[in-house]
Amino acid sequence: MPPVWEPEVVLEKRFADRLPARAAVLIPIVMRGRDASRPTVLLTERTAHLSTHSGQIAFPGGRVDDSDIDVTAAALREAQEEVGLDAKFVQVLGTLPTYTTGTSFIVTPVVALVQPDFELRPNAFEVADAFEVPLDFLMNPANHHRHAFEWEGVRREWFSMPYNESAPDSSTERYIWGATAGMLRNFYRFLSA
Repeated sequence: MPPVWEPEVVLEKRFADRLPARAAVLIPIVMRGRDASRPTVLLTERTAHLSTHSGQIAFPGGRVDDSDIDVTAAALREAQEEVGLDAKFVQVLGTLPTYTTGTSFIVTPVVALVQPDFELRPNAFEVADAFEVPLDFLMNPANHHRHAFEWEGVRREWFSMPYNESAPDSSTERYIWGATAGMLRNFYRFLSA
């Protein structure tokens, strides 16, 4: 019998004094390449002026509203609002266990396959950029960097995944870290179990 999979990090050390809030993110796996042979993951760079997680690389997603019937509906709604991803291109596969951030967001990652013929319309207020990273890069443990430091007597750990886009005209280095990297790490461990 195979071992039972458990997330590596499900609860970050709390560093903000606020009430917990439910959230959902979409892990959109875009079926790219010949015969979908090289899928990518759609990520966003949040705008610098936002009050939470400004400038960070993130999955499309956000708070679960009272009008959302469940976390999947919230993730799909947020992806539509943030980047214009129409649900007709999305096939939801399921959810991963919740991930609680240090800022008290209890996040449910919703994993989905996305057909590549969508057209994005990023919300300029929330999204500075939308881009794709090859899934094989994100699922390679050699690209998962563990960090630790002590702050106010509490040891804090997190993952990062530095990514340099390989486009010939791009020298943009993206730094995927925090909850996004933690959820990707858990996704890798889930697939490897």
